[in-house]
Amino acid sequence: MQFDRHTLVLLVRRPDAPELTDEEAAELQDRHLAFRADLRDRGYLIGGGPLVDQDDERLRGISIMTCDPETARRLSNEDPAVQAGRLAVEVMTWMVPAGNVRFENVPAPRSMAEAAGEETT
Repeated sequence: MQFDRHTLVLLVRRPDAPELTDEEAAELQDRHLAFRADLRDRGYLIGGGPLVDQDDERLRGISIMTCDPETARRLSNEDPAVQAGRLAVEVMTWMVPAGNVRFENVPAPRSMAEAAGEETT
């Protein structure tokens, strides 16, 4: 059997994450979303988003990337939320039977307002 390999990046809340004001957290989240959208625009990110209803609240988000794990780690460590010490990254390879998973080319939100449908262009 043939397998497709995808690089997964788990975004994990650091136990020593700095406390931020609501305004600082919102600004950092927008920078994080813009960074992830840029990765998508550059062809590195094919899917991703926040995790909810998870058993482990440290798990904050997941990204599925087109590059090798080393490149995914390097790029993910450039994320503003990682740089600020709020998130850490865990990188792994996900193997699925060839053709089992397909991704559509849809835009990623660049801010919380865009994600909520509040921005107009």
